[in-house]
Amino acid sequence: MFILQIVIILLATKLAGQLSIRLGQPSVLGKIIVGIILGPALLGWVHDTELVSVFSQIGVLLLMFLAGLETNLKDLNENKKSALFVALGGILAPIVMSYAVAQYYDFSMAESIFIGLLLSATSVSISVQVLRELGWLNSKEGSALLGAAVLDDIIVVILIAVAMSVFAGADTNIALLIGKKIIFFIIIILASKWLVPKFIQIFSKFKVTEGVLSAGLIICFGFAYFAEYVGVAGIIGTFFAGVAIAQTNYGHEIEKQVQPIAYGIFVPFFFVSIGLSVSFEGIGDQIGFMIVFSIIAILSKFIGSGIGARLSGFNNRSSMGIGAGMISRGEVALILAALGLEGGLLPTEYYTSMIIVIIVTTLVTPPLLKVFFGTRSVQ
Repeated sequence: MFILQIVIILLATKLAGQLSIRLGQPSVLGKIIVGIILGPALLGWVHDTELVSVFSQIGVLLLMFLAGLETNLKDLNENKKSALFVALGGILAPIVMSYAVAQYYDFSMAESIFIGLLLSATSVSISVQVLRELGWLNSKEGSALLGAAVLDDIIVVILIAVAMSVFAGADTNIALLIGKKIIFFIIIILASKWLVPKFIQIFSKFKVTEGVLSAGLIICFGFAYFAEYVGVAGIIGTFFAGVAIAQTNYGHEIEKQVQPIAYGIFVPFFFVSIGLSVSFEGIGDQIGFMIVFSIIAILSKFIGSGIGARLSGFNNRSSMGIGAGMISRGEVALILAALGLEGGLLPTEYYTSMIIVIIVTTLVTPPLLKVFFGTRSVQ
């Protein structure tokens, strides 16, 4: 059965991606929509099984690994101020706006705060792919987006942990949580400088097939495991693994070898898996709720992150593009929503509606990025 799902997903995503391009949109948009069509919401041909989930997780990890391989470390460092402004604006605006609207819908204070934090999360996995297609990934705007996403993830995870500790009675040591994040970055920096180059160099001398590629993938998934172990998203780990390898003499070689593996099979599963979360059962009475929160979710990130980008020196068009790139909540918010449901901070009757709001933010991001950035030729 899984073999048939591989055939369906690969065929459908490539056809949908091509159709999307023919209609003047990034291919990602078509791939996500086809996931909704294939999934339980409509045709029911593909379900979120364990194997589909595993392939999807590998896909998003490799997607961010490739983003790291293509990232210019100098640009990333030069845009750290912009990244901080964009991240803070993209967190504060959703918290304030979502809290106010949640209060209007008579959510409790704890539930309102959690919804605000939920919608302040950002996943730029989708934006990364769109920026790559448009030729903007390795640019100042792309670097600001990536840097902001890393900071956003760290800050929101800490805030969620605080909220869970205060309102849900979770036994969370905040000092330990923050300490783990600091240790993560210290070890990542040291490993990137001293361990990664030597590790790949040793493997390059092996007489086995694809030794360098294997070394790159070991580092990629090793960084992802370490990131998740200390409470940071795995995609942050693989992104920094890519950045580290890009500084070696083997970066380009590994990038060329990983791309066919990622885009040939694993990344399509990630795009489809987003749509598999959608279900239209029992939401007829919550259409207004979903529309209102979708608008709030889109505008809060667009305005907050956009203002942050403008204050840090970007022009109006670039600021709007960066704001649009931060809109997608993606898999990060889906995970947090499940966490809130388990902790009693997201009411069960609104769980599906919030999932659809998250999917809407992910769907609108590709066309908005196309509008504000357009396509540019890669130098």
